[in-house]
Amino acid sequence: MIRAPASETWLKRLRAWLRLKPAEPPPTPRIGLALGGGFARGIAHVGVLRVLERHNIPISMIAGVSAGSIVAAAYASGATVDEIEKVAGNMRLRDVARWTLSRFGLADTDRMNGFLKRTLKTLEFEHMRIPLAVVASDLSAGKPAIFRDSGDVTVAIRASCAYPGLFLPVRDDGRYLVDGLLTMEVPAAPLHDMGATHVISVALPDPATIDPRSVLCVLTRSFQIFSSRTQHEWRSRSTLVIEPPVAGIAWDAFESSHELVRAGEEAAEAAIPEIERWLAGYKTNPRRAAA
Repeated sequence: MIRAPASETWLKRLRAWLRLKPAEPPPTPRIGLALGGGFARGIAHVGVLRVLERHNIPISMIAGVSAGSIVAAAYASGATVDEIEKVAGNMRLRDVARWTLSRFGLADTDRMNGFLKRTLKTLEFEHMRIPLAVVASDLSAGKPAIFRDSGDVTVAIRASCAYPGLFLPVRDDGRYLVDGLLTMEVPAAPLHDMGATHVISVALPDPATIDPRSVLCVLTRSFQIFSSRTQHEWRSRSTLVIEPPVAGIAWDAFESSHELVRAGEEAAEAAIPEIERWLAGYKTNPRRAAA
């Protein structure tokens, strides 16, 4: 009798074992949530978060720019959606800024330090409940300044919210930092660097036109024009884009918080079927995926 070589027999057994071995479910997806800017309109992010929680969508990491950085940091720190909504509804410009005379801007944001201490559960990136990234813009380098992993969250948020011409730039580590909107309207890219497999981007549309009645209106419209020509960058990094219909709400309309939250909820609800299709076949945790 002729025996098959030992190596051939081993290969046959391996093939048979592979055929019989049950297929393992794919790993849990790592969903990243990118929150764009919009000043008071950023309150709409609260509605998006509420809907994602309601449908048990696992958020593994979160990033924010400008107003989105405040909501992202509060949520990442462990604040509940209800807590964030209460703070947002009571917030006014005077809570985060103070008018001043400076050649660099009209207001400083020193008051934001106290506001963030009252709002966030922790002020260090390394102690966040969910990994967090905050994006500002480096005036000298002309590039995004991305904060994550470790360090002081308050400096990052103040820089990310420093709207040029209105708020003074934030000086950090020899750099002058301003609003992250200048270099990254929606922070989808950092989430990919943090290991996200899917990115949900939340963009807050501006009015289609604006009557330039002040220097701030001129600056705002300039940002809109610039962003419209660069948005393909963050959209190409996004798996899904949620756009709450807030274009008709003024940039400083904090008193419209309930309307803004509802707009966020409605837009997020419309996106849930698509997100649930991602999760189909995945082995997920009941609320938030482990980071």
